[in-house]
Amino acid sequence: MRPLFHPSRDDFTVEAILHALSDPTRVAIYAQIVGSDCSRICSNFLNVSEKAIPKSTLSQHFKALREAGLIRSERRGVEMHNTSRCSEVDERFPGLIAAIVNAHNIQSRQKLRVRGARKRAPAARTARGQSEHSARRPNA
Repeated sequence: MRPLFHPSRDDFTVEAILHALSDPTRVAIYAQIVGSDCSRICSNFLNVSEKAIPKSTLSQHFKALREAGLIRSERRGVEMHNTSRCSEVDERFPGLIAAIVNAHNIQSRQKLRVRGARKRAPAARTARGQSEHSARRPNA
């Protein structure tokens, strides 16, 4: 098995970090890893943001996060355990990760509110539309 590449703290770049976190799935994965007290295995992320993620795609997402210096991955048997390197990134770029994760969480909450409002609104319109339609139909 090929060894996993983990850049040293001095090799972290803002561009690589921002590129890795520019993908909505990757930033969602990373936010969950950062919010976890322990390592997370890759299979924890087969569903992200209500979407199924194929294992091959998931591997590419973890590789991008790892090569940007955002996570450390360790093989344990058949599982890959991933932990955040947030403290190392914060030593190099203070506040960067906290700002990105906070912005992602705000955006995610807004999307959930909008999605919830959209799910409720069509039902109300349909019910209103049916009652109006029923009122106009003559009795048989």
